[in-house]
Amino acid sequence: MSDWPHDPDGDEGSEGRRKYGQAIVAKKIDEDEDFPLARDEFVEEYGDDPIRIDYETVVSLEEVFDGIDQTEFEDFPELHKALGQNMREKGYWFYELA
Repeated sequence: MSDWPHDPDGDEGSEGRRKYGQAIVAKKIDEDEDFPLARDEFVEEYGDDPIRIDYETVVSLEEVFDGIDQTEFEDFPELHKALGQNMREKGYWFYELA
């Protein structure tokens, strides 16, 4: 294993199955209790956690959020939109809808 706080492909990282990007971020959030979500508090708590981008790339949650200027998100759609845009800009999004 690498220097990550837990194995990105283990039970804690992906519930025993490989999950990627926003799916890993989403499972850290309780939709009923965590919104509005404060970006800085969320990154402070989970920033070192590994986020698998593709079969060979793993980055920290902090890196996935780096570059997002918005400081608070009212709901999942607002968060996913900001994350998706940021991931595309960083080259962490490998598929596009036609």
